Amino acid sequence: MPIFEYKGINQAGKNKSGVIDAENLKAARARLKKDGIFVTDLKNKIKAQSKKQSSSLFQKNVPIKDLALMTRQLAVLIKSQIPLVDALAAVSEQVENPTLAVAMGDCKNMVNEGSPFFKSLAKYPHIFDNIYICMCEAGEMSGSLEVILSRLADFTESAAKLRQKVSSAMTYPIIMLVVVFIILMGLFTFVIPKMVTIFESAPELQLPWYTQVIIDISTFMTNFWYVILIVLGSVYFSFMNWKKSPTGRPQWDAISLKLPVFGPVIQMVGVSRFTRTLATLLTGGVPMLMALDIVRNVVDNEVIAKAIDDARNNISEGESIAGPLSRSGQFPPIVIHMVKIGEKTGELENMLTQVSDAYDFSVQNKIEGMTSLITPVITIIMGGVVMIIVLSIVIPMFEMTNLGQ
Repeated sequence: MPIFEYKGINQAGKNKSGVIDAENLKAARARLKKDGIFVTDLKNKIKAQSKKQSSSLFQKNVPIKDLALMTRQLAVLIKSQIPLVDALAAVSEQVENPTLAVAMGDCKNMVNEGSPFFKSLAKYPHIFDNIYICMCEAGEMSGSLEVILSRLADFTESAAKLRQKVSSAMTYPIIMLVVVFIILMGLFTFVIPKMVTIFESAPELQLPWYTQVIIDISTFMTNFWYVILIVLGSVYFSFMNWKKSPTGRPQWDAISLKLPVFGPVIQMVGVSRFTRTLATLLTGGVPMLMALDIVRNVVDNEVIAKAIDDARNNISEGESIAGPLSRSGQFPPIVIHMVKIGEKTGELENMLTQVSDAYDFSVQNKIEGMTSLITPVITIIMGGVVMIIVLSIVIPMFEMTNLGQ
């Protein structure tokens, strides 16, 4: 039975507040009036808490691995013939992520009050994206929600694995770059200034040009470090603003696809997202045109997204999907070939899934290859820079020793 919080005034004119359980607001007011309390404020305690908690959730993202685990648990419960409301209640108590737990609890309340499940999910757009909501809508409408949730769980788990592989592969190079930066900052701001003091003690010493350059850099970094921070910050924010702008985003995405080493990986990731997401949506019963509208926002590249838009427009006029994708030039021949076979055999979803699996494997291999290439390159560059700095200091030291003799 719902619990209501109330504030009011009793017959003696004193303020009263507390909680009362009743079937609805009208019944709660009637009970309080019978007890001689004039109600000034009355609200559902659970709903008020849920609203307060959920208002802070709209800007909080949930890790994709937590979302995948929750989806898998919900699919298992519904497949076991447990009613949706009870399954949502169990999941909200089971998940460890507090943001997701409160969201699922709120979804349970909304479903219990008669709201469709997919509409309750749409209340949390920063947790459940369009793919998730559209798939659940298709599952509810077709009566196969447990099947759709199982496929969604597979989809989110695959996305989580790919993201984890990319993050793991790039962790070591990023750590090395940070270490290199710290070492260089230490040399230029602490070590070299002390050596300059030693060199100044020998006025007759003629410093080599490369030593003088290193000293000038060190002096500038020591005295004008704030200028460096301002310039770097300005460049970074200017670049990010341009990258997010309507004109800069397509330009940057086009440049990123042409980058050496990184360009092919970016394209592979985009193609993998396109094929897997489209396969998941089509398997879930989402119409092709609606699925393409959703997929274009998943690839995270405006160049590939434009190719998908063009394909959608052509498909709406009765053309097959393979032709427009081929003309765009953004999809490898193997993808076009597999799509053609899928359209002819009626197994497009299966072919798209196979392409996505293959590209996920290729992305993993490419990233591992990049990591194995980047690591020695960074090591060589770091060693070269440190060697130049050390030689720039050691050679004048030898000359000072000779002068002393």
